[in-house]
Amino acid sequence: MSTTAELLKGAAELFPDEVVTQAHVRHLDLPGAGRFALITLDNGFDHTKPTTFGPKSLANLNIAIDQVEAEAEAGEIVGAGITGKPFIFAVGADLKGVELLKKHEDALAIGKGGHDVFKRLSSLGVPTFAYYNGAAMGGGVEVGLHCTYRTVSKAIPAFSLPEVFLGLVPGWGGCALLPNLIGADRAVSVIIENSLNQNKQLRGKQVFDLGIADAIFEGADFLEQSLLWTASVLKGELEVDRPEVDRGEAWDQAVERGRAIADSKVHGAAPAAYRALDIIAAAKNGDLRQGFDAEDQALADLIMGGELRSGIYAFNLVQKRGKRPAGAPDKSLARPVNKVGVVGAGLMASQLALLFARRLEVPVVLTDIDQERVDKGVGYVHGEIDKLLLKGRINQDKANRLKAAVTGSLDKAAAFGDADFVIEAVFEEMGVKQQVFAEVEAVVPEHAILATNTSSLSVTEMASKLKHPERVVGFHFFNPVAILPLLEIVRGERTDDASLATAFGVAKKLKKTAVLVKDAPAFVVNRILTRFMGEIQNVIDEGTPVVTAEKAVEPLGLPMSPLVLLELVGPAIGLHVSETLHGAFPERFTVSPNLAAVVKAGKRGFYVYDSGKPELDPEVAALLVQGDSVLTEEQVRARVLDAVAQEIGLMLDEGVVAEAQDIDLCLITGAGWPFHLGGITPYLDREGVSERVIGRRFLAEGVASVPA
Repeated sequence: MSTTAELLKGAAELFPDEVVTQAHVRHLDLPGAGRFALITLDNGFDHTKPTTFGPKSLANLNIAIDQVEAEAEAGEIVGAGITGKPFIFAVGADLKGVELLKKHEDALAIGKGGHDVFKRLSSLGVPTFAYYNGAAMGGGVEVGLHCTYRTVSKAIPAFSLPEVFLGLVPGWGGCALLPNLIGADRAVSVIIENSLNQNKQLRGKQVFDLGIADAIFEGADFLEQSLLWTASVLKGELEVDRPEVDRGEAWDQAVERGRAIADSKVHGAAPAAYRALDIIAAAKNGDLRQGFDAEDQALADLIMGGELRSGIYAFNLVQKRGKRPAGAPDKSLARPVNKVGVVGAGLMASQLALLFARRLEVPVVLTDIDQERVDKGVGYVHGEIDKLLLKGRINQDKANRLKAAVTGSLDKAAAFGDADFVIEAVFEEMGVKQQVFAEVEAVVPEHAILATNTSSLSVTEMASKLKHPERVVGFHFFNPVAILPLLEIVRGERTDDASLATAFGVAKKLKKTAVLVKDAPAFVVNRILTRFMGEIQNVIDEGTPVVTAEKAVEPLGLPMSPLVLLELVGPAIGLHVSETLHGAFPERFTVSPNLAAVVKAGKRGFYVYDSGKPELDPEVAALLVQGDSVLTEEQVRARVLDAVAQEIGLMLDEGVVAEAQDIDLCLITGAGWPFHLGGITPYLDREGVSERVIGRRFLAEGVASVPA
């Protein structure tokens, strides 16, 4: 049987580029309590490079625990604690190492290695304490769960077990220990619900309120207060009282609630949540050893599965590629933006005005065709600022400044005469947009950027009648603007590098994920979604029941079904985009007569929600004219995926984006496609669709898949 040291040595050889975390031991004299050993986790970098646990890092912690254990046995210390460097406790396993693993036994070694090191903290012979001083995620949270007591800083902005979000389970004690500490229902919220809710983070107070930490202190003197509290516990002056965990029916109900959440989010399409729930269910008897073994097995199985590799791929896209957009010009070419103009004052324009004001902190002026619309748009922005103030997201001074920054005017010359960046969000019709840009060009300074929020029209054509078409750029946001991170930045045929660089500079300040897109019909997200939705619509028109067509794509684990998405977008907009794409590519994009009938009837969607669940609206059902070709769910799914694969292949051939990675980044950040799929191309590769349709994989072996 391999020792922990041997296991970790073997794992370290597979991962030569690990950023190694040191585990420094120092000794303190706690007033009236005695000598105390404190382990500090630190990788030698500042807070921008968080501390992680790779094999060498775990080995270093193991060596530190050897020392502390010997001191405890010799009676030299009364307790031991673990904390992190400034602002960071630890953020879990080093995913760069996980990506390199090719064998099940190597993956198993990582699980066992983490368990073997961490669980020593619960059997040292003296009480152990975790001091969550900063960001703690995954293994960072778990190492603290093995300690006898925990304190948390009120200043912590991010605390989570995000493994299920990525396609893993909390595999170093989280699934077994957390429900036994705070009860199954709260554990399900942290491990399943928060993870599948776009990796929702907890703050310090929530960590304390959930019962994960026994005490909470201010950030400024957190460690000092934690150590004084520790002394009180060790002296017996303070007894930590934890509520008894309900191991009856409540435990089973919590697991069932978790399964319902997983079903609603991933529809059985990704195994991680269900594996985690199985371990939580089995942890009801309190047998931690059995729980840890189950975690090891689940961890190894999932590491060797496609979903985790896709999850890591997606994580890297968002964290790395999303921050360094492919094809963006040199940022030194960007011009400063000190005032923004917004043409239009409807809902989209108003959302944009609020975003620009909050992020750029510059004056923003809205214009429209009459005073009533202008007042309504400015009123909306001011109302949203008041909501931010009520929620405590901004203070009164900031609210006053933001409101003063957002104004309205009917006079474009007065509004935009000194603007550096003007964006239009008017009716999606080429003639209207060309006229707006002609009016704006006549009054703005020569250096000003003219941006369009068009979702499907040609940026090149929009700029074609201007004196300076080189300063027109597509700036396509996704609704809701405050939530979806994607910004498709479209380069027209004559857009120059300075205008493009300025657009990317603005996108960065707006905290958006910018992707450079060629000026092609409907760009990226809308083109793929329209082909996807169009194929669903086609099979319905041909005769397949609506419910069959909808259920067919459930294994993709999408955030919502196609027809619910259509309702969110609006059937009229969906019809307009399909007409635009039909005009460009009539052989692949159809215009559904049934969708046209739904729009003509003024229906908001295909469903009614009288029972709380979506049911086909009888009025819509009466409008549908269907053929007699009925497909099975499998046939529908194959047809839809084949269509999407074909479209992506053509988009890459046309150079709409630089690489398949950009397609995935767009779908994850602009349409909420799941991390566990890695967007779409890893799924199409894994299911063999890409090779069947275009004769090749979209991504090389080992990218979003287990290396060969």
